[in-house]
Amino acid sequence: MAHDTPTHYNALSIDVEEYFQVSAFETSIPRNAWERWPSRVEFATGRLLDLFAERGVHATFFTLGWVAERHPALIRRMVAEGHEVACHGYQHIRATTQSRDAFRADITLSKRLLEDAGGVEVRGYRAASFSIDRSNLWAFDELAAAGFAYSSSVYPVRHDLYGIPDAPRTPFRPLAGASLVEIPVSTARFGAHNLPAGGGGYFRLLPYALSRALVRRVNRVEARAANMYFHPWEFDPEQPRPTGVPAKSRFRHYLNQGRALARMRRLLEDFRWGPFRDVYARAIAGLEPEIQHRDLSASS
Repeated sequence: MAHDTPTHYNALSIDVEEYFQVSAFETSIPRNAWERWPSRVEFATGRLLDLFAERGVHATFFTLGWVAERHPALIRRMVAEGHEVACHGYQHIRATTQSRDAFRADITLSKRLLEDAGGVEVRGYRAASFSIDRSNLWAFDELAAAGFAYSSSVYPVRHDLYGIPDAPRTPFRPLAGASLVEIPVSTARFGAHNLPAGGGGYFRLLPYALSRALVRRVNRVEARAANMYFHPWEFDPEQPRPTGVPAKSRFRHYLNQGRALARMRRLLEDFRWGPFRDVYARAIAGLEPEIQHRDLSASS
């Protein structure tokens, strides 16, 4: 199969959570009501696993400990089919709302649940809604202490829910003297502005041609790997629709879900993809000296 940019190997990741666990639904579906909603995560993730098997693609699955606890067979399937299992926290709680002690307990529990279910070491972490920012940089210390080798929790964009716009756009070490690597979600640079090139809602809301052009720019102009993320619920248009969800959240969550799987097929055809453990293997292992410590405590 001919790829658009055969010299570049891009990182593909899936944030595995239920449709009712997204941050935008926090006020509409409280956590104590989660068990009353029908689970769709195994079905929706299975759609992606089937497609990846068909195309011979492997990805990193940043998965909630809550999901691993209830669907261990799904974690075992990921491992058996050659994918990387990584951590997305336990209950999709934004790290910016947690105390340091609560965050430590959260990542420790979820890492253990994922490792018990999959029988493999979990080395990567992504905060719910990219919720590591300048208010909780201590989270990197906790991740390193818990045994994580890398994080992908920073998005260098302006957004109403997340982002550090002036953060580094390429892998960096957020802790002096520590090996933990932060791998930001991809952006494409145009002048003084970062455009989101990392997938997610932008992949569904905007024309596919724009996503393809942004990944091409990262590969060709900036000569580096792109790093894109998605959610299983984005590929499940039959999911239940709760009432009381604000209009803005409904628009972001549901638009173009019926087209998302076809777009993903095109993305897999147009570019080369792999899991973080492979695409960023040298960076994670500390074999790329140009990856240096960057202090996020003040604007650069």
